[in-house]
Formats: sequence, structure tokens, C-alpha cells
Amino acid sequence: MFFPTALRPRYAKWLIATGLFLMLSGCVDKPNTLERVKEDGVLRVITRNSPATYFQDRSGETGFEYELVKRFADDLGVELKIETADNLDDLFDQVGKPNGPVLAAAGLVSSEQRTKQVRFSHPYLEVTPQVIYRNGQSRPTEPGDLVGRKIMVLKGSTHAEQLAELKRKYPGIEYEESDAVEVVDLLRMVDEGQIDLTLVDSNEVAMNQVYFTNVRVAFDLGDARSQSWAVAAGEDNSLLNEINAYLDKAQKNGTLQRLKDRYYGHVDVLGYMGATTFAQHLQQRLPKYEQHFKTYAKKEKVDWRLLAAIGYQESLWQPAVTSKTGVRGLMMLTQNTAQAMGVSNRLDPKQSIMGGAKYLAYMKDQLDESIQEPDRTWFALAAYNVGIGHLDDARKLASREGLSPDKWLDVKKMLPRLSQKQWYSKTRYGYARGGEPVHFVANIRRYYDILTWVTQPQLEGTQVAEGNLHVPGIDKSKPAQEPAPL
Repeated sequence: MFFPTALRPRYAKWLIATGLFLMLSGCVDKPNTLERVKEDGVLRVITRNSPATYFQDRSGETGFEYELVKRFADDLGVELKIETADNLDDLFDQVGKPNGPVLAAAGLVSSEQRTKQVRFSHPYLEVTPQVIYRNGQSRPTEPGDLVGRKIMVLKGSTHAEQLAELKRKYPGIEYEESDAVEVVDLLRMVDEGQIDLTLVDSNEVAMNQVYFTNVRVAFDLGDARSQSWAVAAGEDNSLLNEINAYLDKAQKNGTLQRLKDRYYGHVDVLGYMGATTFAQHLQQRLPKYEQHFKTYAKKEKVDWRLLAAIGYQESLWQPAVTSKTGVRGLMMLTQNTAQAMGVSNRLDPKQSIMGGAKYLAYMKDQLDESIQEPDRTWFALAAYNVGIGHLDDARKLASREGLSPDKWLDVKKMLPRLSQKQWYSKTRYGYARGGEPVHFVANIRRYYDILTWVTQPQLEGTQVAEGNLHVPGIDKSKPAQEPAPL
């Protein structure tokens, strides 16, 4: 090609500029993981389908891990998309795959083997691995007692790694790893005597105890360990740094504690005997009154399972009981409360349940608008027990201590002070047995959780819902319309 002499310098400069532009364009970094998440507007997360991590009930998606990671997605300003893994090996394989999940949130514990596949975040929950056996069988008390027992654990779990380590010291230990089961299946198999032992983390044992009344904790296998989230291996720290900052903030601002309190803060209120008794009463007593709970809960726009949980806490679903203080009936109403709610016969279970439903709705209506759900329900329960005046006193004490008067986690710390003169002398309504509403709410939350889990659609027809004592007297036909969930 021929160019006039005068144009050649200009053409050379153009070539150089173009070359530099192309070189620089080739050096532009690809977007990192965090940038891609924000550009796509979606946070893809993989988890396990279990009560302790993620599941769906009639009110939608829920679970400890789900709620924690949903808040993270909201902080990022992106949509959360959840997928569940068939097993732990699949979960770790999927993290970081093209167009796949960028984060695993599934109650994961770091181990030497796992750190070869993924990188772990800062911890957010401590759990202890526990050896589980069946009541009535010989209780193992140390690792050597595992020899000769039929043991099964989740395939790819840190529990399997623990057993592999123990086997080097005790060659007689034999165990099976299965990817066809979840924790609830392992507990059921111990409960029914299909296997002798399993290993499960303490939080999941406590959460599922009520369904499997024959399971017992033999001993803790090692020290407490931390659960963390996991991201893909590599040098891209963008998402991991953001996760760590979020978890640190959640720890500092109380979000983590509130979630722990919601899911695990009341798991020990039943105990072994209480779990067995409750399971029996689900079958033998609840069916007699279930329709009354549903009818009046719908009328007052409260959750029927919450109303049933109050009834169990008050009377163990017994209509003719009377306390030393004169409260009577299935919902244990005082004479004044019964009259105010239009109850003429407190020993009539139908009237008692009607009165309890109206009184709970009344308590919720009396609360300040600043109190939002789910705290509003816990406050209403406390007021149901101790009275709205004493509850207001505790809220004022919380404010004086720099705590939130609208958060149950904060106010429940103040309620016991109402029985101490140095505190109640400074309140409007004076002395109250302030510890009682704290236990009252904790117990009802536990009963409510159990009723929620055993009536959720995905449990219907499963072995968990249909095995032994675990079927409540539940009408499985879905009501035409249910009150708004908590």
C-alpha cells in the first residue's frame, strides 16, 4: 500500500496507538467472583435439605442457614437462589463450577481433606460431634466401645473422617458411609434399632430429639468445632472477604445471636422424658382438640399451632386441671380473663380454647407498633403469662441498659430483674416472677417448632412423620385458608 510521505508519520502514530489500545484491552482483568455476583444480580448458594439448614414449610423457605445467607444476599442487593445437594460429596463438587453455586452454606466443618477442595469463612456456630445410641442398649462411654457395633454416618462427612482416624487406633471399628441418608434418617435408624450407633453434631441431635424418643447421647467425640461457609479454592478472595465482613458484622450487631436463639436457644427445654411425653400426647390428646384450635385460631388470625403450643404448656392438653392459684382449664385462664373473653365455663375445652385465642390476639393488639414479627409474637406470649404492665416495665429497663425494647432477645434479659427489689422498686408495676415468662416463651417456642415441623407438607408420608410415636393427631387436609405465618 502506498501513502504520501506527509501521511506516513501520522499513520505510524495511529498504528502505535491502536497497538497500545489492543495490548491494554488484552490486559484488562476479568471480573472477580463478587463483581460477577453483583453484575448477575444473583447469589447462587448450595446447601442441604434438613431442619438445621434449609427446608420449606407452608410459609415458604426457612432454616438457620437459609435465614443467615438470605440476609447476606440482601446486604449485597442481589437475589438469592438456593439449590440442594444430594450428598456432601456432590455439594463440594458443585462449588465454583461455571454457572454453579459460588457459596456452600450447609453447617460445614473445616477439615484437612476439605481444605483441599474449598476455602472456609470465619466461623459462625460451634457444635460438638456426638456418638448416638439407642436407649436400652449398652451405652458406649469411650472410643474403644465402638468396636463390634453397627455404625453408619453420612458419606463425605467429618464424622466419617473421625471414624477413619479412630480405626487406625482401634482396627476392630467397622462403619458404613451412606450418601442415601440425611441426619434425620440416621437418628431414625438408631431409634428403630436398624443400626447401633451414629455420629451427629450436637445442634442436629437437639433439634430432632423429639421425633426420636429412643435416641440418647453416649458421649462427645472430641471438642467443639466451628461451622463455616465455603467458597471455591483459588486466589480470588473477593467473595470470601465480603462473607467474612458480613459474618463479623452479624456477630457484632446481634443477628447471629438472634438466629441462634430462634433455632437453637430453646432446644434443651424438653429433655428426654419431655420429648417422649410430648410425642405420646401428640397422638393421644391433640386429636380431641385440634379442630377447636384451628377454628378459633383462624377466627382470631393467629397460627393454630402456636395456640396449641400454649395449650400444651398450660395444661398438657388437659381440660379439667386447676392450679393452686385458681387458674383453670385447658388454656388455664383466670376468672377475670375468662369473663373478659366471654368464657362462662373454663372447664369446657371449646370455650377455653376460644378464650385463649381471643386473649392472645388481644395481647398482640396491645403491643406498640414498633415491635415487629417474630418478636411481636414472643412479646405477646410473655404478656399472656406475666401481664402487659410488667412487660412494659421490662422494656423500660432494657432501654435504660442501652438495649432494644423491641427485641425479645434483649427484653428477656430484663424480665428476671422484676423479681429483684433493686430493680422492681424502680418500676411502675413492681414485683413479678419475671423468670417465668422467659421459660414460658422458650417452652412454647419449642412446642410450636415441633408442631410446625411435623405438619409441614414435605414430612407427610415420610418415615420421620409416620414412624412409631411421631405421628401427631393432625388433620392432613390443608385448610382453605390459614392465618399468616410467624
